[in-house]
Amino acid sequence: MTEEQINIAIAEACGVAHEDKWGSIYKTPHGYVRDVPDYCNDLNAIHEAEKIFDNALYCRYIDELCTQAIKGKNCMYLATAAQRAEAFLRTIGKWKEQN
Repeated sequence: MTEEQINIAIAEACGVAHEDKWGSIYKTPHGYVRDVPDYCNDLNAIHEAEKIFDNALYCRYIDELCTQAIKGKNCMYLATAAQRAEAFLRTIGKWKEQN
């Protein structure tokens, strides 16, 4: 998945709706924004997204995050925003492999 696809998929999972009347406008719980957060590169943004998980999903997310971190030769605590974003989407079943 591209970074844009990842960011949009996470935003949608967090309740952000896409409005395409005037281009890339997104409706969030806090109003309208021009761009979705950069979950792939911003640890603060992906941390906010992680808050949507209940306890059961959070446990599955941590398992997936460990898998992603090990692939990148990191421990879970040092996982990058991109690794966390991929783990997030894999946890909710929205990750799509690139061809």
